[in-house]
Amino acid sequence: MSATTAELNFARSSAHTGAVRIDPVLVALALGIVLLGLVMVTSASISMASQSSGEPFLYLERQLILTLLGAAAAALVFCVRLEQLERASMPLLVFAAVLLVLVLVPGLGHAVNGSRRWLRIAGANFQVSELVRVIVLIYIASYAVRREKELRTTFKGLARPLALLACMGALLLAEPDFGAATVLFASGFGLLFLAGARVRYVLGMTLFAAAGFATLAMSSSYRVRRLTTFLDPWADPYNSGFQLTQSLIAIGRGEWFGVGLGASVQKLFYLPEAHTDFVFAVLAEELGLVGVIGVLALFVALVWRAFQISRMAAQAGMQFQAYVALAFGVWLGVQALVNIGVNMGVLPTKGLTLPLLSYGRSSLLVSLGWLGVLLRIYHEVKCTSRAAVMRMPGGPR
Repeated sequence: MSATTAELNFARSSAHTGAVRIDPVLVALALGIVLLGLVMVTSASISMASQSSGEPFLYLERQLILTLLGAAAAALVFCVRLEQLERASMPLLVFAAVLLVLVLVPGLGHAVNGSRRWLRIAGANFQVSELVRVIVLIYIASYAVRREKELRTTFKGLARPLALLACMGALLLAEPDFGAATVLFASGFGLLFLAGARVRYVLGMTLFAAAGFATLAMSSSYRVRRLTTFLDPWADPYNSGFQLTQSLIAIGRGEWFGVGLGASVQKLFYLPEAHTDFVFAVLAEELGLVGVIGVLALFVALVWRAFQISRMAAQAGMQFQAYVALAFGVWLGVQALVNIGVNMGVLPTKGLTLPLLSYGRSSLLVSLGWLGVLLRIYHEVKCTSRAAVMRMPGGPR
């Protein structure tokens, strides 16, 4: 038996009998974003909740419950060995495809504002695209391990996962959910590039995919209106450009230090979706540039920590774990960048939440569950490192 095999066997056994190893940096960063989210969701929704239900803290209570459920999901996922997750990647992928088909079936899929993106589960709506994106990225991570040589050397090795992304993206566009499809493609491309796919193949396929998305965007009058509104929202500030202009007004009012927590004017029925997609604009108005920089620093630090854990796993010879941690960092960075870009008028409106911070049932539950996977990777890496130390001559026994 090789030393590496012995170390991995020790790591697996210590997962059951050894001490639990939690990354304090990861927990502190995630907790900081979640707690800030609780504050900002409360501030952004208090007027709307008071008028609609008479309970000003309705969304705070819901977000607290979702946070607790998400923490429970993270704890549950933490108990699953990454080896088991890797073996289950194909069944999970089939499950994800089934979910995307079911949501399109009338009577099963729940439609809101013309989009059929939700399944009704236990009286609550669950947006399946949130879970599907995680499952697809986990499968791509397993593919990158199984077909590493093919992925790094041939176009065929890259074409297979891209075909999968295209199929899943087509199902997402059928809902329609253009934003989720965009984030899935960008995250998948990023993961494959970082996993070693040849640059010329990735660039070529990126240009091809960009052309395809541009064609899709121009094929729908609804998407065309969104694009033209994004380019000049002030041309129609009381109709198609209303949401974006109100967001820009909120961000502009914040100046350096903000108008003060709870003192936002734009959240008072001016800015639609103030507690979900556009909570960043309310944060910018109330906390100013200083608050914006703080939020950006938290997200950058969390993405960087995911990359660090990925590197630690790669150095320990745990390639699948390294790619999954990498996938989390890429996804988090892409979706946060898109949401903030939309709020600032840099990108067209996509209908995506700011991970861990916005109000969003499915988004928060899945994001916290994925954090549990990342914590598990850190635990397994530390167990493997301990095994290596114990096997050294003169090491502790």
